[in-house]
Amino acid sequence: MNTPFIHRNLPRLLLQARESVMAHTRPRLREHALSDQQWRVLRVLGEHGVVETGKVAREAFILGPSLTGVLTRMERDGLIQRSRDPADQRRTTVEATDKGVQLVTTLSGAIEAHYAWMEKTLGKDKLAQLYALLDEVIALEQP
Repeated sequence: MNTPFIHRNLPRLLLQARESVMAHTRPRLREHALSDQQWRVLRVLGEHGVVETGKVAREAFILGPSLTGVLTRMERDGLIQRSRDPADQRRTTVEATDKGVQLVTTLSGAIEAHYAWMEKTLGKDKLAQLYALLDEVIALEQP
C-alpha cells in the first residue's frame, strides 16, 4: 500500500534519536537502579535546586499521576525529600537529598562525556545547530 505521506515521520525520528542517545545513558542509570523518569527528576533538581512539583512534572515531562509514584519511590530510596511550600501550603516542593545530589554529580560526568563525544563526532557547529533547531520546533508547536 502506498501512503500519501510526503514528509518523513518526524515524531518517530525524534523518538529514535532519543532512544539512540539514551542507549548510552541508560546502562549508567541502571547501575544505580534509576529509571529514565527518576533520572529526569534528578536532572531537573540538579539544574534548579528546590522545585515545585508542578514544575518538576513540566520540566521532566512526567504526567502528574505518574510523577506521584516516581517521587514516592525516590523518597523511599532516599534520593529526594518533599515538603510543603512555606509560601503556599497547598503546594509541594521537591529537592534532592545529599544522596540524590551525589548521584547527579556521579552520573553527570558520564553523561557530559557522552555529549562531548557527540560534539567531537558531529562537530560543535552541528550540535549547536541541532539544539537550535530543536528549540525552534518546540517553540513553533507551543500553543
